Amino acid sequence: MRLFRLAKIVFVSLRFGLDQILLDGASSTTRVGEWLRRLIPQRRFTQPRAVRLRLALESLGPIFVKFGQVLSTRRDLVPPDLAEELARLQDRVPPFPTELALARVEAEYGRSVQEVFLSFGREPVASASVAQVHFATLHDGTEVAVKVLRPGIDKVIEHDLALLEVAATLIEKLWVEGRRLKPREVVAEFAKYLRDELDLMREAANCSQLRRNFAGSDLLEVPEVHWDYCTSNVMVMQRMHGTPISRIEALREQGVDLKMLSRAGVEIFFTQVFRDGFFHADMHPGNIFVSARGQYIALDFGIMGTLEERDKQYLAQNFLAFFRRDYKRVAQAHIDAGWVPPDTRVDEFESAIRAVCEPIFDRPLKDISFGKTLLRLFQTARRFQMEVQPQLVLLQKTLLNVEGLGRDLDPELDLWKTAKPFLERWMNDQVGWRALLRHVKEEAPGWAGTLPQLPRLVHQVLTRAAEPVLRNELDEMSKRVTRLMRLLTAFGVVGALLLGATVWQIFFRG
Repeated sequence: MRLFRLAKIVFVSLRFGLDQILLDGASSTTRVGEWLRRLIPQRRFTQPRAVRLRLALESLGPIFVKFGQVLSTRRDLVPPDLAEELARLQDRVPPFPTELALARVEAEYGRSVQEVFLSFGREPVASASVAQVHFATLHDGTEVAVKVLRPGIDKVIEHDLALLEVAATLIEKLWVEGRRLKPREVVAEFAKYLRDELDLMREAANCSQLRRNFAGSDLLEVPEVHWDYCTSNVMVMQRMHGTPISRIEALREQGVDLKMLSRAGVEIFFTQVFRDGFFHADMHPGNIFVSARGQYIALDFGIMGTLEERDKQYLAQNFLAFFRRDYKRVAQAHIDAGWVPPDTRVDEFESAIRAVCEPIFDRPLKDISFGKTLLRLFQTARRFQMEVQPQLVLLQKTLLNVEGLGRDLDPELDLWKTAKPFLERWMNDQVGWRALLRHVKEEAPGWAGTLPQLPRLVHQVLTRAAEPVLRNELDEMSKRVTRLMRLLTAFGVVGALLLGATVWQIFFRG
């Protein structure tokens, strides 16, 4: 089986000239590369290398298509022409027989489909590389969507991943650019995402979390998960009614305000990223519907991104510094985040960033691509040995998707202008008095238990002064005292604010 699959990969690679792409960049000092040049005759192709690579991946099947999609997001590693073409890959996979879907459902529940569902649509409404979806109705009349994992897909994936790992090793050894592109790391990252998608309980949890984050929102609807019917191989969620966002004319006919819809998409994205640190990372048109009320409907939660507080602070500082053309602040934010070496010269980094960003300010804001500007920043940072941040790769991919969707709806969309007020409000909440009160509230319960212990801790450290662990004890005590002082300072500031408010109330409002 594996030999047959390998033979097909070799045949497809030769058919589309992928060997020429590899050998064109192969090191002249590599013996294997020289041997392959003599063995494989040189051919001429009319299509560009990027197009040939895309067609080859489509011919090799859904797992390779999905790999190409992930590879297109690694624009910090992949040449621009390849990344742009790979971004056009779509998950067009024929559905598997309904009988297999029914058999899998019955195997998961240990009951017949008729016992579980009042009705079950035989025709799948969506089909992708990992699963397909059928509409059904529960016995209480609730309409649901049933996502069923493809039978045997786990073995197919492991099989193709093994071949991809072999290919990555060969690319690293034969191609001059191989080591810089880190093909084995890319394959490992792809394998992680793909294996996560094989667990539909994980996807159900992602869906549930996003729904909770946007409970009561007028911007985004997320289906409810029916947990009693979910397993690792079957996911049952609320059926959502809407129009695919790619059907622009149909949305116009329904009276949807496309300009408002495009701005809402930007707000949804920044809310997910900066408020929640948890965002839908696969927002292509096939996964987004629009309801009759003009709300976004999110579907397919297999790939989600997460950000820590430090990441959010870094991104917000960078975005706002862009708006203000403060390139030194952008450079310093990278260094403060620890993503470039601490000995990086700020002035040199600032100069490189200025060369990327300054030209865009001579053009109308609506003509500037926010996502591509962020991409160029990452590429510049790589020259200064910036380490690739996986969470930012997903963010970059999502931002490009959001920007593309927004401009399909409204070609005049000014993403920068739309995003700036949101970011400024968020930053004010992070550094203003609201943030101070929030941090005090978070720290107070811990310090309530720590304050009475301080005298005893000091006494213990002093009596053990001769022991080797003294330094560690002192360091720990120092950290606690520092945090205590911060808390006391915060209480002092809050007290001053309250006192000032009281005085103002007495003397000026009588």
